[in-house]
Amino acid sequence: MRQYSACIEWLFVEPGDRFEDRIYRAKRAGLPAIEFWRWTNKDLGAISTTLKQTGLAVSSIVTEPMIPLTDSANKEKWLEGLAASVKAAQQIGAPILIAQAGDDLPGRSRQEQRLALTDALRAGADILKGTGVRLGVEPLNTRIDHIGHFLESTREGLDIADEVERPEIGIVYDIYHSAVMDERTEDVIGDRISRVFHVHVADHPGRNEPGSGRIDLPHRLNWLFAEGYEGSVGLEYKPWLLSAAAVRNAIGALS
Repeated sequence: MRQYSACIEWLFVEPGDRFEDRIYRAKRAGLPAIEFWRWTNKDLGAISTTLKQTGLAVSSIVTEPMIPLTDSANKEKWLEGLAASVKAAQQIGAPILIAQAGDDLPGRSRQEQRLALTDALRAGADILKGTGVRLGVEPLNTRIDHIGHFLESTREGLDIADEVERPEIGIVYDIYHSAVMDERTEDVIGDRISRVFHVHVADHPGRNEPGSGRIDLPHRLNWLFAEGYEGSVGLEYKPWLLSAAAVRNAIGALS
């Protein structure tokens, strides 16, 4: 059975609520897991307590600091943050950390920036080894949401993971970003499903609920699972409707 994970940065949000209140709402809606972005601006103790009370899992969080890995000067600072992020992930039981490559830096070749990225990830793998936490680099679309981002191609993300050649390093495959870049899931993933650590979904246009746009989300998800994907599906979309029923309807649109 597929496990869906609610991104509570956008889902189950109510004005003036405490962040952990969204975990209770996800539980009442029947979700087995949640995920969120930054951890340094949240009360991990309160989150951990709420997770124990609800029995919900955490599928992923973002590793910090969110600085360009395309700049070799950021390597040591990022590695320090990664070590702290691993401890945060372990505290709340999150098996996946999500990283982003950062901007395409002016005046520097793609080769130079890619080398800086792979070098940081390779060093990061040493920190991750034996912790039970893996790191997925997330390619992002550069047409709408992340103009100027370095890593826009799923294939290149997988190539980078292959170059690092460590089991701790893979990608987060966001179907929305991939579709915006006119990628076909079958073409860009190919036989490298083992490198896909986590999946995100949203529809296009608008990055809203599954079923609200024109992305063939059920087909793409069915293909991923048929190829052997075993991770969670993160509901990372901007909801038109905030009710629990609306989230359940969105999940229904994915089947």
